[in-house]
Amino acid sequence: MAVSARNLKSRNSVLDEIDQALIALLSDNARLSHAELARSVGLSPPSVAERLRRLEEDGVVSAYTVELDPKALGYTLTAIVRIRPLPGQLHHVEKLLIESPEVIECDKVTGDDCFVARYLLRSIDELDPILERIAQRAQTSTSIVKASPVKRRLPPVP
Repeated sequence: MAVSARNLKSRNSVLDEIDQALIALLSDNARLSHAELARSVGLSPPSVAERLRRLEEDGVVSAYTVELDPKALGYTLTAIVRIRPLPGQLHHVEKLLIESPEVIECDKVTGDDCFVARYLLRSIDELDPILERIAQRAQTSTSIVKASPVKRRLPPVP
């Protein structure tokens, strides 16, 4: 027996087949209307709206978004930068990363490095000035992305 999405946070339960189908449909196209979703899962539009409201309230669905192609915007290069702040500089480095528009993603991690940041660049010429902004506060190690065989994707839906 599937437990309703309302109980997900408190009971860490699985979603039913209709919830899973709605999530799959929205992950392919977040612009689908309630009527289109309803036709696909065999429910009425108000029932779909109620399920989506519950999924949102329970934190299962947190946003409906757009995906941009960086190359179409002129970003031809992606750099992964591992960052190890110098003693006493952790919060300064974190602030620099947050304020840097070239950083499209950054994780605070365990291990030798404290941060792993993903930068989008229009050319390799942009890399040195970006790294120089944090060079006085951290050591860096940079890798250029050649390809992304696994793009960012949703976690498996239970």
